[in-house]
Amino acid sequence: MADSQRTSEPINSVHQDEIWKARVNAEKRSARDWPKKWGILTEAYEEYERESKKLNEEARRKLPQDPAAQPPTPVEEHIDVTPFPPFPKTSQGMIGWLVGHSALQQENFRMQRHGRRSLTKNLGWPRDACI
Repeated sequence: MADSQRTSEPINSVHQDEIWKARVNAEKRSARDWPKKWGILTEAYEEYERESKKLNEEARRKLPQDPAAQPPTPVEEHIDVTPFPPFPKTSQGMIGWLVGHSALQQENFRMQRHGRRSLTKNLGWPRDACI
């Protein structure tokens, strides 16, 4: 669009036509040479499609014909469901009501205590080595 608005430079239509011909020839050449260079990709893709169809057919055979005929799997088989303690009757009882139950306790985030160890002491370095 910007090229068509320029009037100061003359347009060489023969040169533009040669550029277009070169592009078209490059496209034709690459289309002709593509199977030689990259044809293995089509073979791998066709093999993948065959395996995919075979696996889909096997999966369909394993599924029951009527999905409503199969009873749903109970949740207890997959998840450990423990009875939940009763909800407290007062707002004061809500503070820490789950702490007393070991199965419902959350993680404790407290300071980890480590012994007095020193890297320099373990490696036998002098104290001034890391200063």
